[in-house]
Order: sequence, then C-alpha cells, then structure tokens
Amino acid sequence: MKLLGVSGGPKHSSKTQLVVKGVLDYALTHDSSTEVEVINVSDLEVQFCDARNPSDYEGDSKLLINKIIDADALVFGSPIYRGTYTGILKNVFDLIPNEAMIGKPVGLVATGGSDHHYLALEHELKPILGFFLAIVVPGTIYANNNDFSEGEIISEELKTRMSELGASIVNLHNLLSNSRQSVVGAFGPTIQRKSLMDK
Repeated sequence: MKLLGVSGGPKHSSKTQLVVKGVLDYALTHDSSTEVEVINVSDLEVQFCDARNPSDYEGDSKLLINKIIDADALVFGSPIYRGTYTGILKNVFDLIPNEAMIGKPVGLVATGGSDHHYLALEHELKPILGFFLAIVVPGTIYANNNDFSEGEIISEELKTRMSELGASIVNLHNLLSNSRQSVVGAFGPTIQRKSLMDK
C-alpha cells in the first residue's frame, strides 16, 4: 500500500505536518510493507488552479497531482482558520482529477489553537472528500496547542488517536483492496473541465 500524507499548512514546518507524519509512522508499525510519504504543500511551488485539465499542469503541480493519483490511501491535514481548512489545501482539491480518490481510504487531521473549531473536520473536510467518492475513516484527529511543546507531540492521548487512525487506514485499505469501485455508491454527473482560455 502506498500511503500519502498531504499537509496543507502555510508553514514549512508545522504541528499539522507533525501529526500527519505521526499517523503515517503508526500505520507503518501496523503494516511494515506500507510505503509512506509526507508532502508539505508549502514546500512545493504549486500553481493556482485555473480550470485547465489536471494533466496539463507541470512542475510541482504535476508531481503533487500524480502522487495523489498513485496513492492507495491518503491522510490530509490542515490547520483550521476561521472555521475551515486552508486555501492551500483547497487548491490541491481543485487541481486533482475528479476520479483521483474514488474508493480510497482517507484519514483526516486538523490542528487549531483551541478546540473551538474541531467540527470543521465534519462540516468542511468530510464533504469535499465525499465529492471525490473517497471513503473517509469516520474517526478524525483534531489537535490543539496543548498537545505540543517545543515542536514535539507531548499528549499521550493524541498519540493513541494517531495510532488508531493509522491502524484504521491500513485495515480499511485491506478490506477494500478488491472492491473499491463497488462500494462507493452512485457517481455524480460528468463535469468537463474547461480552460479559462476557452471562454
């Protein structure tokens, strides 16, 4: 299994990235054959989506799109600002093909200064993964500043939840490995992308 973590925070090193990586590390302990990789989107030069066909992007944008397509399962993470995930992560969702995550297990991670916006995972991130017909692990992770100290995770409860999410992604992938397309429900309407140049 190729498990890709995508951290959508604006910093080159962040609490969100730390938790995403931790989930992947725990997944690896549950299945040592898992191939794991974490991408911090802010470390790449990703273009803004301009409605062109995803296959027409180049450079880091193409790299990121292809890694998401090639992954068997994913973990997406974002800090929460103003009750929602970052524009950086939204741009990732705008870039990738509609079929990029059909039937793939996806784990969700968010971080915030307090627990004030923890429901953003339910009301903001889960719906967009539903659009992609991904299969989101029901239990998500929301971590706040009290879970960290000097760039390290200090909360044992958070570590337990990270382990649980990592294990669930591995288990869900194994359960779905032969039946992904048959459990996603009805497909939405076919929507053709058009370049801004076509107007």
